[in-house]
Amino acid sequence: MTQPFRLPGGDRIDRSQPLAFTFDGRAYEGYAGDTLASALIANGVHLVSRSFKYHRPRGIVGLGAEESNALLRIGTGDRAEPNMRATTVALTDGLVAQSQNRWPSLRFDLGQAADLLSRLLPAGFYYKTFMGPGDAWMVYEPYIRRAAGLGRPPDGADPDPYDKRHAHADVLIAGGGLAGLAAALAAGRRGERVILADEDITLGGAPFAGGEMVEGLPVADWIAGTAAKLSAMGNVRVLTRTTVVGTYDHGFAVLVESTERAGLRCRLWKVRARRLVLATGAIERPLVFPGNDRPGVMMASAALGYITRYAAAPGRRLAIVTNNDGAYRTAASLHDSGVAIAAVLDIRNDVDPAAQEAARQRAIPIHGGAVITRVDGRQRVTGLRWSAAGGGGRLACDGLCMSGGWIPTIHLHSQTRGTLRYDEAAHAFLPDRPIEGVRSVGACAGTFDAADAVAHGTAAGNDATPAAPLRRAAPAAPISVEQAFQGGGRKSFVDFQNDVTAADIRLAAREGYRSVEHLKRYTTLGMGTDQGKLGGLNGLSLLAAELGCAPSDVGTTTFRPPYTPVPFGALIGRDHGEGLQPSRYTALHDWHAAHGAVFNQAGSWVRPLFYRRDGESDLDAVNREVMAVRRNVGVIDVATLGKLDIQGPDAAELLDRLYTNSWKKLAVGRSRYGIMLREDGMVFDDGVTARLGEQHYLMSTTTGNAEAVVEHIELLLRTAWRGLRVFVTPVTEQWFAAALAGPNARRVLARVADGIDVTDKAMPHMSVRCGRVAGLTARVFRLSFSGELSYEINVPSADGPALWQRLLDAGRVDDLMVYGTESMGVLRIEKGHVVVGREADGRATPDDLGLAKLCATTKDYVGRRSLSLPALIEPGRKQLVGLVVERADDRLPVGAHVVAEGRAGPQESLGFITSQAYSPTLGRPIALALVKAGRDRMGQRLFATSPTASTSVAVMVSEPVFVDPEGKRLHA
Repeated sequence: MTQPFRLPGGDRIDRSQPLAFTFDGRAYEGYAGDTLASALIANGVHLVSRSFKYHRPRGIVGLGAEESNALLRIGTGDRAEPNMRATTVALTDGLVAQSQNRWPSLRFDLGQAADLLSRLLPAGFYYKTFMGPGDAWMVYEPYIRRAAGLGRPPDGADPDPYDKRHAHADVLIAGGGLAGLAAALAAGRRGERVILADEDITLGGAPFAGGEMVEGLPVADWIAGTAAKLSAMGNVRVLTRTTVVGTYDHGFAVLVESTERAGLRCRLWKVRARRLVLATGAIERPLVFPGNDRPGVMMASAALGYITRYAAAPGRRLAIVTNNDGAYRTAASLHDSGVAIAAVLDIRNDVDPAAQEAARQRAIPIHGGAVITRVDGRQRVTGLRWSAAGGGGRLACDGLCMSGGWIPTIHLHSQTRGTLRYDEAAHAFLPDRPIEGVRSVGACAGTFDAADAVAHGTAAGNDATPAAPLRRAAPAAPISVEQAFQGGGRKSFVDFQNDVTAADIRLAAREGYRSVEHLKRYTTLGMGTDQGKLGGLNGLSLLAAELGCAPSDVGTTTFRPPYTPVPFGALIGRDHGEGLQPSRYTALHDWHAAHGAVFNQAGSWVRPLFYRRDGESDLDAVNREVMAVRRNVGVIDVATLGKLDIQGPDAAELLDRLYTNSWKKLAVGRSRYGIMLREDGMVFDDGVTARLGEQHYLMSTTTGNAEAVVEHIELLLRTAWRGLRVFVTPVTEQWFAAALAGPNARRVLARVADGIDVTDKAMPHMSVRCGRVAGLTARVFRLSFSGELSYEINVPSADGPALWQRLLDAGRVDDLMVYGTESMGVLRIEKGHVVVGREADGRATPDDLGLAKLCATTKDYVGRRSLSLPALIEPGRKQLVGLVVERADDRLPVGAHVVAEGRAGPQESLGFITSQAYSPTLGRPIALALVKAGRDRMGQRLFATSPTASTSVAVMVSEPVFVDPEGKRLHA
């Protein structure tokens, strides 16, 4: 805990506040203000992770969000969070960090065997392997899935709260570097409402080498003074540790703020701004050479940042490899901070002597035309080998800094659909034509000089176009492709996280992958958590070289939000559990709980599945309830069914347009079954609607679709059908409903019906009567979901418990049994009734479900025109059928597909099971299924198969109605 690599100074750390933390179980110490990465470096820890594919040792390479190597698991138990960048994790007392993607330990990882077999695992190997033989995939799959992913998820649900905020601004500035600060200051002085967001802990942007001046002040002094001025402005809000992760249309942006205030893990900001100023800076570009992924190889700007900000030295003797003039100023600054510089190795042969002067004054060796051929050391750099036209040799060092120029951070500009152009001077893509209200300034626009960046930002803050050109800094030379391919069989990495090498890029080009989008997917370049921030430009530059064209001809991949990974908790905020969708309970919930109900969630409703008795299995309980309904009488709570009260002169016209069948001639006191379609002709919902008066209807919907049906109707009434004189009111929670079903249902109801004649002649099937039941105001509907004689009784919700108890009392002499939704599901499968979400799964037309007769040909309705589309009437569509197992003791596999043969191995799927159950009525399992040309397969022998369960069961295709196909029971 001595922090052997801690230097004097460090403007961000507070040495009076030591903090203890652990990494892989070993105790270390840092200071308040440290990041986890800087604290590890100060303690001499360089090996922090293993790469994804080859499990090669990796160390910290960057300083901020561009970090691709140091992905760690932070925290323990439910608060553990995988794949956190050590470079952006603020050090806290007691922090627990663990390496990931290794076993059994970080230093000895058996996964590194993949590195030894790397010649057998080139780019795209996963497309060419594991295809056979036969069922071998079932052997491969568990091991492949175990190897997939980087980190281990938390041990339980995240207990920490997250928050969301909405804000409006005249100007939103992304980035708190020189250009962003200047833009905020200018806009603030104009009196505009300004939000300045920066992902770092403090403002100022990338670390600067010594000697640069802005407006007559050293850069650090100018930053401090400007930050103080902004904090004094009431119209400027500064958000640190806040990343603008997405920019969208019309000035809308999403920000993620990391905060520990008020116990919050982080906060999601949704900001609408009149103008967006993008000052996102630039990322230093790595170089590609053999062994460039070794722990101890780091970006030069990152090394400078760790030393100047945190007084943490990446090594005691560093070498620098570069292709640009800026690295010499960095070398001088590192030297002045007390770190020995072994040499500067410059790829270029001809370098401006003025650029080298600062290094020469400090007697730092300089080698031009130098090529690194090898980096020594496996778990820590111990030296390097280099060659040049005039010589070469071995250089002793314990760290190597790369400086390949700068890559403008153009992600947010691209997200706004701004175009890009390739700049030959900067050797990078720059913003070209922005959309209105969006302006890129500073380094992300190619302005690398400090004074010019301030001028650029000031002009944007004043809503003016800055003068051009603004690039005074010497541009970086292009990456040396020849160097990238040197080193024989040694690996030169382009994408550190996914182990994409220069050889992989060359292989992809040979195999015909000329598009960068294809290159990305074939090699996995840029598909890691860093989204190619470090390696993307190098990869496409190498591809361009292989194809013999310019990088501008190759182009870039698509930059999509989020810019950096966003915790799911931030997206959800407080909108989860009861906060997202409060559970809804019927008026009888307490009664159900007291009488042994087993509950499940049906949408937002909590409903009883069945009622378990002592000694019963779940199946026994369901079978008992089903047979009670089939043989005697049962009662079920169906209060969750959606109910819409529809009134007005055009109520019938509304129903005519919504449903596929006709409604205008429905008599008062009668009900009708109907189906609604989406515009594409697929079944959307179904239910029974009753006519209670001349202009009064009550529509029932499925439980899970009730809200969606209301939204569907309201949208149509407010847009397409604005002239209809009708009111639609959701009344689901206003009415309690109980359904009596079974051969003795009429006897039970007759005992409590006050003045309502429930005989078949007076109240036939699909009729409705209003009156009193058990002394309560009620509506009684004769309809059936079970296929048995059935009545649904609606009373005001407050009267639900009273109705329920009086029905139970009235049915005691007939052994009335309460049943749940699982038993109701078995009953409806036996009867062949379709359910939205199962048979009507969003891909089925009325004809597919055997309901074509309900589709009128003399009127228009939503979705009618789509029903004649060629794809919806072509032969061979999947149609609803029944399936019965050949042998009564067979069990249908869950999620089974229907195939023609019972053999093992791949074969064409003819369809799939939508609902299945054991039928106690038939004494064997049955199912409903959607099968290709199913109605032509009646009596055919097929197989229900599940490859994942290695199960195949012989079934016979039948009509979907298994019980009482003539309907005699429901008309009794």
